[in-house]
Amino acid sequence: MIKAYKKDMLKQDPKKLHIRDYSYNLPEDRIAKYPVKDRDSSKLLIYKDGEVGESVFKHLPEFLPKDTLMVFNNTKVIYARLVFHKSTGARVEVFILEPFSPSDYQVSFSSRDRVCWNCLIGNAKKWKEGALEMEVSVDGVPVILRARRVEAKGADNVVEFSWDKDVAFSEILESAGELPIPPYLNRKTEQSDLKTYQTVYSKIKGSVAAPTAGLHFTPEVLSALDKAGVQREEITLHVGAGTFKPVKSDEISGHEMHSEWISVKRSTIEALMRHDGRCTAVGTTSVRTLESLYYIGLMLHENPNLSPEELHVPQWLPYEASEKGADSLSVMQSLQTILDYMHTNALENIVATTRILIAPGYEYHIVERMVTNFHQPQSTLLLLVSAFIGEDWHRVYDYALSHQFRFLSYGDSSLLFRKG
Repeated sequence: MIKAYKKDMLKQDPKKLHIRDYSYNLPEDRIAKYPVKDRDSSKLLIYKDGEVGESVFKHLPEFLPKDTLMVFNNTKVIYARLVFHKSTGARVEVFILEPFSPSDYQVSFSSRDRVCWNCLIGNAKKWKEGALEMEVSVDGVPVILRARRVEAKGADNVVEFSWDKDVAFSEILESAGELPIPPYLNRKTEQSDLKTYQTVYSKIKGSVAAPTAGLHFTPEVLSALDKAGVQREEITLHVGAGTFKPVKSDEISGHEMHSEWISVKRSTIEALMRHDGRCTAVGTTSVRTLESLYYIGLMLHENPNLSPEELHVPQWLPYEASEKGADSLSVMQSLQTILDYMHTNALENIVATTRILIAPGYEYHIVERMVTNFHQPQSTLLLLVSAFIGEDWHRVYDYALSHQFRFLSYGDSSLLFRKG
């Protein structure tokens, strides 16, 4: 059984929470190495009004209010892992994270001669200077891809990629790169992962990890949602490698959240307003995007002259705003502030970055229901779930463990109704 929850946990300063209090025993054989054969035949845990039960994912529409708005993350996982071999035979892995120059994802992917990306370097000690090269075949055309380190800061690097043929960088990646699967699967990427590690509605390239709650959806389930009267909208959050970053500090205050790129359409914000600023989120990435929206509106309410480049949600903003009493803006006021800003600046999408950390003590503003998988012990994703359903996260995870649910990215899922 999972250790009993401390009753005074929610009264603590989130920065002083101890990550050891968000742990449980996850046996290796409960980590799903592969998905089930049919996406929508996975198990679905339902938590509502303090009660825990289960069903099959294909029956998800039966458990949702017919008038709910459901928000999906349409990001697409890119072939982010590039493996070079030096003339000495040394293997150097370059894992691309986010575009540096040009900084826009789509512009970078469509570039046809040179780009710079922030990267992680594997076996970096073997690449001290000079350029790495590999020959890539793009639609039968041989292309020489070169990589040169522009900046080096420990494991974080800016790497310049250049190539000698008129092809797009996205074509280079799809020909030379590997689709990255989570490290805890302890296996190499296989051909089947190219399909199963993408959601059926993925569209916008940029993630280095899948928004895994969405992996359970099939065209049939999406059609059933439509027939049930559920309205669907999409946002984009490009998932970074930091999603797998463990919390190594004892107190949460010592953990630095990774920055992630988000984009939300005007029509999605308008749909949220038609639903009184409330929705059902598919996955923690959608949760982080939607809750970040509130704070973007809060920042714009306080400073309407912020440039689009200044739209960034810091890690501790929710708690600092609460301490100052600065978060009294209603959700509808916040969303309207964003729409006004978009109108003034002729924007169809609000684009920003977020480092938001959602932990016990956080007050949810927009998300009322959440579809999510079962997360690693002592992870920021487990903190997010705990903030959503309180001490009952122990009961939910106890139930999943004792009822043979499969865990992590390729595992089963849950539908959680917000507590309180």
